[in-house]
Amino acid sequence: QVQLVESGGGLAQPGGSLRLSCAASGFTFSGYAMSWARQVPGKGLEWVSGIYPDGSLTYYLDSVKGRFTISRDNAKNTLYLQMNSLKPEDTALYFCGKGWGLRGSWGQGTQVTVSS
Repeated sequence: QVQLVESGGGLAQPGGSLRLSCAASGFTFSGYAMSWARQVPGKGLEWVSGIYPDGSLTYYLDSVKGRFTISRDNAKNTLYLQMNSLKPEDTALYFCGKGWGLRGSWGQGTQVTVSS
C-alpha cells in the first residue's frame, strides 16, 4: 500500500530555513506527480506545491513563490521541499501527497513552527 513518511519539520526563526523530506513506498514513485500541502488548526488543507513525475512542471502557492522549492529524487523515491525566508504564517502541519493537487494519498505530516 501507499506509504508516505514526512520528516524535517521543527522550529525555525522568522527568516530561517527548513528542508522537508518525504520517503515514498508502495507505488512507482517516478510515475506520479507529487505534492506538498499544509493545514493549520481549524482550516482546510492548502495545496502548497506540486511537481510532475519528471520535474518538468511545478506549482507553487502564491504566498510561497520565491521562498519554497520543490524537488524530487526518483532514484531515492524521495520528495523534498526547501523552505527559505520562513514567516510565522508558514506555521502548519505539512503533508506529502501522491498526485497533483489535493486528491490522492497523504502522509501523517510533519509540524513546522516559525517563531522567534
